[in-house]
Amino acid sequence: MLETTIAGSLPKPDWLAEPEKLWAPWRFEGEALWRAQCDAALVVLKEQENAGIDIVSDGEMFRQHFVHGVLQRIDGIDFERKTTIGIRADRYKAEVPTVTAALSRPGSIHGREVAFTRAQTTRKLKFTMPGPMTIVDTIADEHYGDRPALAMAFAEILNSEALELEALGVDVIQFDEPAFNVYMKEVGTWGIKALERAARGLKCKTAVHICYGYGIQANLDWKDTLGDEWAQYRETFPVLADSSIDQVSLECANSKVPLDLLALLGGKDVLVGVIDVATDQLETPEQVAGTIRAALAYVPAERLYPCTNCGMVPLGRELSLKKLHALGAGAAIVRAELEA
Repeated sequence: MLETTIAGSLPKPDWLAEPEKLWAPWRFEGEALWRAQCDAALVVLKEQENAGIDIVSDGEMFRQHFVHGVLQRIDGIDFERKTTIGIRADRYKAEVPTVTAALSRPGSIHGREVAFTRAQTTRKLKFTMPGPMTIVDTIADEHYGDRPALAMAFAEILNSEALELEALGVDVIQFDEPAFNVYMKEVGTWGIKALERAARGLKCKTAVHICYGYGIQANLDWKDTLGDEWAQYRETFPVLADSSIDQVSLECANSKVPLDLLALLGGKDVLVGVIDVATDQLETPEQVAGTIRAALAYVPAERLYPCTNCGMVPLGRELSLKKLHALGAGAAIVRAELEA
């Protein structure tokens, strides 16, 4: 009951990559980089355990970016052919690689990383990958010429990878779909189909993370345009509730998401974000407990998983660690209340 987890990334140690920076370049190459990444994964696993996190992850220590860490190991993508595109409906521009041929997965993408991480902890292990719609929105296409077709091609690759990772001992496979908060109509017409294709045949828990993004300026500016109520979920939650995905992860701490919308996810596990990743302000355990109590009005305790709002990679490492401890302590407060 009230098992704690994180949405995805954690800050990388400064000896591995430049801190508090997205796309931070590695400080090592080759086998030295692999060893440094393994060391970093060991550190963040232990830090999560010490903070009382029940379902842990590698904190994405093995990738620079949550999408491109997958794309770099897929054939049919030209990383030398960079194209500038508008991402998330032109919220911001980015130079991205280009799909120039039929996509294929020549081998395991994350198997080595998962095998290492699984051997280091006895706790439940989560692994995150980008969802098909978000990948399509973060890459240029000069081959398929059709976003749904491209999404299904990526979904098949993600599914092959996910089945391998499940066999290696992953307990939860989460697909990150921030694009679900932008293209609401497309979620219903092809986004959810691609997501379910990516999760086909998995017997472990499957999750989807949908959110309003990291605390970077482009996202903060966009949130300012959304008014006093962030109601996009009113369109996507019913679609997700009808899907075969087990868990939905979203932000609730310091957000303008109406909590009563959580009732639209009846029957699903809900990973309730109780830690704000877009601020340097540290939550207290009691504040975390308060957010959990509020969510319990709409989600049964056995289906509620206290979580971070989003990835924490842009935050300072010490602050991130303190926030993890607040997460664990706040959940413990409410768990004790429910068990009393």
